[in-house]
Amino acid sequence: MEVPRRPQPSFTLALPKPASSALSPLGAVEKGSKKEKLLERRDGSSEKDDQVGQEKRSSEEETFQSDVSVFVEAPADSSEYVNTNTARTNLRLSSEDSFSEENSISEERLAEEAHKKSEEEAAAAKERAAQRQLLAIEELVQSERNYLRMLQLSTVTIRSNLQKLQPPLSNLDGMFLFIEEVIDVSSRLLSLLDQTQVKPDDPRFLETLCHSFLSLSSDIEAAYREYLSNYNHVTVVENGYKQKEALWNDIVKVIKASAPEVNATSLSFFLVMPVQRIARYPLLLQTIQKHTDPSHPAYALLEQTAHTSIALNCRINEYKRFREVADKYKKTETLTIKDKINRLNSHSIAKKTARFSQQIKHETGIAPKLVDEEFDALEGFFYVLENGILELLENVETYLNHLQAFLACKTEEFDLDMDGEKAPICYKEITTALRQWIIPTFEKRMRTLIHKPLCALRDLLVGPRNLIRKRIDKLLDYEVIEAKSNLSYEEQAVANTYRTMNTLLLNELPQFNGLALQMIWSMLGTFSCLHKDLASDMEQLFQSFAQQLPHSSLHPAAFWEWAESAALEGARRLQTLCQTVQDTLNAPVVQPLSPSSQRRLKQLTDKHGSGKIYQVMTTVVGSRDLDLNLTRGELVAVISEADTRGDKRRWLVDAGGRRGYVPNSKLVRYHQPAEEPPPSPHLTLPEGMSGVRRHSYTPQSQPLTVMRQPCVQVLAAYDFTARGNHEVSVRAGEPVRVLEPHDKRGNPEWSLVEARGGQRGYVPSNYLAIMPMGTGPSSGYSPFC
Repeated sequence: MEVPRRPQPSFTLALPKPASSALSPLGAVEKGSKKEKLLERRDGSSEKDDQVGQEKRSSEEETFQSDVSVFVEAPADSSEYVNTNTARTNLRLSSEDSFSEENSISEERLAEEAHKKSEEEAAAAKERAAQRQLLAIEELVQSERNYLRMLQLSTVTIRSNLQKLQPPLSNLDGMFLFIEEVIDVSSRLLSLLDQTQVKPDDPRFLETLCHSFLSLSSDIEAAYREYLSNYNHVTVVENGYKQKEALWNDIVKVIKASAPEVNATSLSFFLVMPVQRIARYPLLLQTIQKHTDPSHPAYALLEQTAHTSIALNCRINEYKRFREVADKYKKTETLTIKDKINRLNSHSIAKKTARFSQQIKHETGIAPKLVDEEFDALEGFFYVLENGILELLENVETYLNHLQAFLACKTEEFDLDMDGEKAPICYKEITTALRQWIIPTFEKRMRTLIHKPLCALRDLLVGPRNLIRKRIDKLLDYEVIEAKSNLSYEEQAVANTYRTMNTLLLNELPQFNGLALQMIWSMLGTFSCLHKDLASDMEQLFQSFAQQLPHSSLHPAAFWEWAESAALEGARRLQTLCQTVQDTLNAPVVQPLSPSSQRRLKQLTDKHGSGKIYQVMTTVVGSRDLDLNLTRGELVAVISEADTRGDKRRWLVDAGGRRGYVPNSKLVRYHQPAEEPPPSPHLTLPEGMSGVRRHSYTPQSQPLTVMRQPCVQVLAAYDFTARGNHEVSVRAGEPVRVLEPHDKRGNPEWSLVEARGGQRGYVPSNYLAIMPMGTGPSSGYSPFC
């Protein structure tokens, strides 16, 4: 018989089936913990959310405990277990529904709070951006006012005080070049902003600022690019001042005294401000744009203004780079041969060799030449202008020289014995008025309005001419590397230099040609107006003397015919007179020769012929190799009328044994006198007379014994011009006193004489003649009485 078993309590945990959609208590716990973590991670959750979370967690814990308690209890039988399980499932479902409802409400509240918070943050950010925009606008305007004040302080106060320094500062005005234009454009910008009478916090102020900047952008670029290009000159001049310590200390004292509120110790402190200001415009405008809402009405205009300021800076930098290249290559260097040799090195020799080789290839047709028709046309027009300017300047200078010659002829200062003659007196007064009033005024205006601008225009031609020549060299360098695919750093620099120079010439040369041509036309018009004014002044002058002049009653046509014929006749007579005077002045002085010169003349004539004999007009001092030193009056024979190099200004001559070169301008053909001087009378003293040389001493000499003879006197038979200090000049018929009938060597061809006035010297003996007293002119000399 089978023993019945006692029923055992069941402690087995029944797990839910996987297919069931219900959540297990463990899953509910895990889900609650995840929600809790999610709630803890959210920033800025309110206390209400925390209370909801706590209520949620408490409900979940109660549900979990009930589930566990229900789940652990062992049913008495299977029916109880089924009922218990069903009840537990129903309880779990109700708990889950309440949790889902509370979770959805919490999420809606969180989203609403987050949206509200984001709106508040957006409003705060927008307000902060507006504040920053206002600060940036105020910074731009206020910094512009301070900038303008500093420039005016340096230009007016400091500059005027520096001009009072003694000695005056050299090139001080050059440091402030183009700064007036910068001040003008800055003041105009502020004036446009002040005219609107709108405060910076008004949205319309931004639109006004952009419109003002865009309207002045071209003027800003023109003013700043010239100033920035000249700023290197400012630093050079200031460094020159710093080289002189005492001068620099005086400058610093003036700056500190003129601007005590600014801690400035140099002029560059003020003069560098435009360089910094033009680069700051893009930064300020971009800052304003950064803090401006894209929905702002002026945002598009602000963006355009910022881009314009950036492009403006780029163009200014490009212009400055072009100017630096132009300043580098347009200078004319005057180098000596030694300096040029010192500059030679392997790099320069290789570069010049490559250029020469490329030029030969162009001339022989081996390599084609890079042709730029636009530049070739500009270059040809430039050279035409240059030639016209130089010729016009030469003609104007010749014209002014003729005016000077007319003014130098002061005919009114001469007394021509014309008292009582009416017409000559009128002409004299007219000439005086022309020379003292009308012509000087006309000449002054000519020099100011025509000659001075022409000289300045001629000096301006140097820069473009040097750039054009340098472009040819750079073009040859560029052609060598043009075909290469990969360029080195140096080759790239060569290519960039050529492109920069070519672009510079293509941009600037048309403007230079146009302005130069405009100046030429303007000066020609001014020249015509000046002559019109001159004719008007002269007509007014002549009308005041019209009734007093002859032929004033003639018909205008007849009067002009008479005036023309009279002027031509007067010009012909004046030309004849001038030619006569010229021939007289250029005629060689025929003077009898001394005995030594006669011997040289005979020697040269026998050797070279009489047609080759020339006489030296002035003293010749040799300055080159093989040049002769000759005195005035010496005779030479011309061997060749040119030197070995073909220079016809230097003639090869024979000076009686010496040969060398002499300037042909100092030689004149020798004309022998028609009458030869008489033979020398040998100036022997009469019998019974003896003389002692005055420059020697003889102890046993006897006193001069003079026997009574008929009185005679010595006269100069011909004119003689002294050629040195040891000779004396005499005129024909002038009485002289013979001191010695020979020179110091005993040569009787020269005699030591004393002329009138006590002058002593030698004259040729055959130039003297002895005549009885009374037959010649009276004289106080009686050497042989």
